[in-house]
Amino acid sequence: MKIRTLRARPVALLRLPVHRIAAVTLAVGTACTAMAQTASANGELLAQNLRTPSLSETVVAATRTPQPLADLVADISIVDRETIENSGATGLADLLGRLPGVEFSRNGGPGTTTGVFLRGAESRFTAVYIDGVRIDSQSTGGAPWESIPLGLIDRIEVLRGPAGAVYGSDAMGGVVQIFTKRGENGVAPYVGVGIGNHNTTKVEAGISGASGTVDYALGFARDDSKGFNARTLATQNPDRDGYRTTAGHARVGLQVDAAHRLEGTLMVNDSNSGYDSGLGKDDRNLHTMHALGLNWIAQWSSAYKTRLSITDSRDEYETRPSPYLSDTRLRGYYFQNEWRQGAHLVTAALERREDRLENAPIDAKRSQDALALGYGYNAAGHTVQLNLRHDSDSEFGGKSTGSVAYGYAITPQWRATASVGTAFRAPTLYHRFSEYGVATLRPESSRNAEVALRYAHGNSTFSTTLFRNRVSNLISFSGPGTCLSDFGCYANTARAEYKGVTFAGSHRVGDVQLHGSIDLQRPRDLDTGKQLARRAKQHATFGADTRLAGWTVGAEVQASGRRFDTVANTNVLGGYALFNLYASTRIARDYTLLARIDNLADKDYQLARTYATAGRTVYVGVKWAPQ
Repeated sequence: MKIRTLRARPVALLRLPVHRIAAVTLAVGTACTAMAQTASANGELLAQNLRTPSLSETVVAATRTPQPLADLVADISIVDRETIENSGATGLADLLGRLPGVEFSRNGGPGTTTGVFLRGAESRFTAVYIDGVRIDSQSTGGAPWESIPLGLIDRIEVLRGPAGAVYGSDAMGGVVQIFTKRGENGVAPYVGVGIGNHNTTKVEAGISGASGTVDYALGFARDDSKGFNARTLATQNPDRDGYRTTAGHARVGLQVDAAHRLEGTLMVNDSNSGYDSGLGKDDRNLHTMHALGLNWIAQWSSAYKTRLSITDSRDEYETRPSPYLSDTRLRGYYFQNEWRQGAHLVTAALERREDRLENAPIDAKRSQDALALGYGYNAAGHTVQLNLRHDSDSEFGGKSTGSVAYGYAITPQWRATASVGTAFRAPTLYHRFSEYGVATLRPESSRNAEVALRYAHGNSTFSTTLFRNRVSNLISFSGPGTCLSDFGCYANTARAEYKGVTFAGSHRVGDVQLHGSIDLQRPRDLDTGKQLARRAKQHATFGADTRLAGWTVGAEVQASGRRFDTVANTNVLGGYALFNLYASTRIARDYTLLARIDNLADKDYQLARTYATAGRTVYVGVKWAPQ
């Protein structure tokens, strides 16, 4: 397949003024409404794909404490299991890329190096947790997105905006909390199989349930694909770069008595994916990840609750035959106290982190100890959230962060919010101890401010969020310095600004649920004024779901403006617009059929220069789950 950079015409929509974009959005919505008018009058409407969450839902991502969304000021999206299944996404980054404020890049197909940008912030500026277990790479910096198995995820919460005063290092752009399934009363097994082009096959199976004081959930997923040629250069191997992933999870809980619960969680993933190295070799990525957590939750009184967690994670990355091995190990201890009294919530947490990196000749480690305090108030239409945290690092000393957020219910439907906060990211062990490293690097720091106006009534939700996040001491690759390499060294020489506005909403028209978002942003280097690499100034998603002759059918448009592959803005990645379709139906009492087509028009586009994307993909799957 010949790969080319898209010309300007497919992304003309994204260069229109905001009022013109709104007009085009209205036209899309009108077309979807016309389609729905042919549906059965009593057709059931399912929840919108990648939906705006209900204010009654409980979330954890904002404060690390379960709270109703109505009590929070944060900007959050929720993705449930039904949405994950309907998405047909091949990876976690593909799914998140359909949410407001989220972009991603990838060097080839699934299983290859992937970056996720929240509000334009660097990929390493997003803190990622699986069932409360922190996931990170002390080599590349940031979560290994390509090694987190989407098929085992039950729910995702995405917090946009810095949360350093709650999470400490890493949460400069946002937080992604990932949850696996928890067992409920009875026994609920499932088995699913699916096939797609590129000789793709998927198999999943699991069982969950609860009996007496014990609940459990076990799952297994296996994905295989011959893939496609990942490189567009004629000098690279014109072969198919396939992948194979095998993953499993277990979550077991014991309700000791009415006040105490013990819980253990484990997720493991092993992947093997192909790529063509710069030397023309047919190399393989070998990636192993595990996330293990042990928790004790105690409700000492109606007002006082504690949570004690011990977590362990590992990210091992190896390439063959080109020799490379990186092994990150993280250990965490977290003790949280919650005190609730009426409209008040006070939290106090102690946390210890221990990080280690083996990446020959590097064998380095560090630790961080932290105290975090929080106060929340919600009554009479007013919401206040205050957070303060101090981290003491074994290498660079102490770092304090704080945040202040306020929300006011103007009417029962309209709500205004505002917040300011600081955050930081400690240099990775690779930044400090590799041949390009400098041991005296300082933490990257940010200051964020945002305001939002939100509307929620019945089946309609709309929001507008303006944000500005400025980063100082940004670590970049600079010229020769005090490191061992003559080629160049890491240095705190850069500054960046991520600012923009996000419009998001959902609305029901007849039997059709519409949803969409538009991001207009300016991620730039403050010293050069240039656009940051692989991030667009405009990107958007629009979609619609309805019921038609016993089928749930949906359509979706994903669009992105022009990006640059380098910080110098010399290599252009053309904008693109992708059209996706999906449909599902129950073919028997316990069987569900899902069909999906992504990139219907088979557009050629690139997320990274000289790396191809999959083109049009078709997937059909069947799942058995007793009702």
